[in-house]
Amino acid sequence: MAVYTPVGFDEADRLVRRLGLGALTDLHGIRSGIENTNYYATTVRGQWVLTLFERLPREQLPYYLRLMEHLARHGIPVPAPQADEAGEILHTVAAKPAAVVTRLPGSHRLAPDAAHCAQVGAMLARVHVAGADFALQQPHLRGLSWWQQVAPEVLPHLRPAQAGLLQSELGFQAALAASPAGQALPRGHIHADLFRDNVMFDATAGEDRLCGFFDFYFAGVDVLLFDVAVCLNDWCCDLDSGRLEDDRARAFMAAYETVRPLDGGERRALPALLRAAALRFWLSRLWDWHLPRDAALLQPKDPAQFERILRERISNPWHPAP
Repeated sequence: MAVYTPVGFDEADRLVRRLGLGALTDLHGIRSGIENTNYYATTVRGQWVLTLFERLPREQLPYYLRLMEHLARHGIPVPAPQADEAGEILHTVAAKPAAVVTRLPGSHRLAPDAAHCAQVGAMLARVHVAGADFALQQPHLRGLSWWQQVAPEVLPHLRPAQAGLLQSELGFQAALAASPAGQALPRGHIHADLFRDNVMFDATAGEDRLCGFFDFYFAGVDVLLFDVAVCLNDWCCDLDSGRLEDDRARAFMAAYETVRPLDGGERRALPALLRAAALRFWLSRLWDWHLPRDAALLQPKDPAQFERILRERISNPWHPAP
């Protein structure tokens, strides 16, 4: 998560002391990501992540933080928001809404194999099941309506073939969402951004063990299958070509379905949702690439990767096992 807002050591120290986390000993910005300001904050009591929310309105933030609390109570390994004496988990730092959460152990697996994908699939299904009784509701804010809003802003920056692809796919996805088949797809609370760098693994007895999901700040209520498609397009994809690697994809799906089996409509819709997930991240990367914001450590990601993935999903639809 790129650093947009500088935070002084003394201000961060006052916050962590107020939260009962002890004196701050180290504070440094986190380079990866593009949405929020994030710092690793080390205190005498442990390691934490300080997040300042750059785009999201304050009134939307309790949903994300309370969802993380809810999932943790259901045994899902996620960062735990830290409360003050009044029980408040949403704070203010540098005049921005902010949160402090536990820092998960482990590290990323940026070249996952089928075993990693299976663990992610099973845990994602547990998230979907655990979310069924979470009371707060908030729409997925990077869904179809956002795509339709942002597309006109990026279209002037595209070559004719790219513009044609974007407009055609937006029409396809809008028609799917409005169709009886699209309306019937199961909905719930989704992570919506569960890429390789939002999951932690730790080596235990020589084997990697999944030890946490994080960065829930794109979460919302949407089609559960969209979450599955986001993961397949990253965890199970050859990033250079955009092709799905069948062994990883089938391992992911088999593990997911041990917890939450897909229904027939979801099986039929998955190829289209894989296209939707590719479109979403192509659009967001085009937006960040062509309409950048100021950030001390911002490194916008190349949108060409998800253009390749979208074209591949259109040309070679992938279907789950029957």
